[in-house]
Amino acid sequence: MSAVSNHSVGSTSPAPLQRHQSVVMLGTEVAMEVVEGDILALESLSKPEDAEEVKANLNGFLGLFNSFLVNRKVGNTVEWDKIQPLPPTAVRSYASINPAPAISNESARALLDKLVVLKLNGGLGTSMGCVGPKSLISVRNDATFLDLTVKQIEGMNKKYGSNVPLLLMNSFNTHLDTERIRHKYDNRVNLHMFQQSCYPRVLKETLRPYPTSLNSESKHWYPPGHGDVYTSLKRSKLLDKLLKSGKEYIFISNIDNLGATVDLAILNFLINPPNPESPCEFVMEVTDKTRSDVKGGTLVQYENKLNLLEIAQVPKDKVDEFKSISKFKVFNTNNLWANMRAIDRLLSRREMEMDVIVNRKTLDDGTNVIQLETAAGSAIKNFQGAIGINVPRSRFLPVKKTSDLLVVMSDLFTLQNGSIIKNPRRSVPGLPLVKLGDAHFGKVKDFLERFDNVPQLLELDHLTVSGDVTFGKDVKLRGTVIIIANHGDRIDIPQGACLENKIVSGNLRILDH
Repeated sequence: MSAVSNHSVGSTSPAPLQRHQSVVMLGTEVAMEVVEGDILALESLSKPEDAEEVKANLNGFLGLFNSFLVNRKVGNTVEWDKIQPLPPTAVRSYASINPAPAISNESARALLDKLVVLKLNGGLGTSMGCVGPKSLISVRNDATFLDLTVKQIEGMNKKYGSNVPLLLMNSFNTHLDTERIRHKYDNRVNLHMFQQSCYPRVLKETLRPYPTSLNSESKHWYPPGHGDVYTSLKRSKLLDKLLKSGKEYIFISNIDNLGATVDLAILNFLINPPNPESPCEFVMEVTDKTRSDVKGGTLVQYENKLNLLEIAQVPKDKVDEFKSISKFKVFNTNNLWANMRAIDRLLSRREMEMDVIVNRKTLDDGTNVIQLETAAGSAIKNFQGAIGINVPRSRFLPVKKTSDLLVVMSDLFTLQNGSIIKNPRRSVPGLPLVKLGDAHFGKVKDFLERFDNVPQLLELDHLTVSGDVTFGKDVKLRGTVIIIANHGDRIDIPQGACLENKIVSGNLRILDH
């Protein structure tokens, strides 16, 4: 796997290439020299008060770019034959670390006093038709992702008398909007925000940085993935501050994963390991893979280390094998637990190696660019005693589309102190499969306008809705329900309707499924 090397801008003079000329066909060292020149030119434009931050960002980019160049001959993918079977101890069952009897409140407080919670808050809500940070989208009872997160931490601190701080890693896309509403949470939680790195996009045709000035359009820049969390946390000075205050462990997760709550069993396993002589510095929560999770990253043994393997790192002819549920049985939830002193040690020694993910994108204006990114879970190979823990599926409840939003808004769940809890009255294991057509339901605003209120889904197995469909109040959906309005047709499901194992077509015929 390609790993980031530590690289910084040197005193090398830029090679005599014009700004529009390509380095694609040049050797690694010469190409790197040219791009270093581009980066030096950008750095020279920084204001004195911003110089340190600008240099740190651009040096971080150069590290990724150097690794990309070194590994481009093999396509920045893994050598498939080097993947080894996982050792039996690499992934533990959740049951094996869950203590019995339950942890007392006094013990829980002692554990929580050493914990920090960090939410990855860099994403926008554009994929769901919203403007601004995704964390500010309402998901349940008018509460946003951030509202629910704060309520969880607040409730936990009140219950146990603890003081667990909440950290938000924002991107340049989300930072200002999130800062504007932070006053809502004053005196409720100990809230800290910091901004992750900002790197220049690379033009695919030339492999040169897209921006020519530090003030160029935002489309020229990007946040380099959540693997940047460790470096950005250190650079923010928060890591040092938290360590000095007695904090030892950090729980990192995506803010749109409603199942990612603090788990005392995992925290206890880290702080009080079964074998104190072999402590665990890093835990990745994984869960059983289903056919809807085949693109998710998985754990592998690679070059005698536990590694996260993402689909972007898989050779094209091995993608089907990667998606195999029988060969790769679990996937990464991106719920990660780490020892903060270990993070500090690895960063201070420049030993935090991260695999580079090459993300090719086409911008709205047709420009083809490359984003070089890292994933937070990729850090697992650097930590001593790192393992995966196979957790219940309930700890992975992401909201990526309005289909997911319908599920979490429904009676399939209840809300307790900011946590989304599966309704015990649902007798069927697992959650229903819900597919809503993007054309009419893809944007949150359109989605909300098509429901007078959220249908009852407690006994639903499968729902597919396509076309111009609306739902009246108090609709019940059970079993398998398929509703398809053909082009030019409209289907209005009437108030109080109960559809059980039905297919509703464009001409409103109702047939047994």
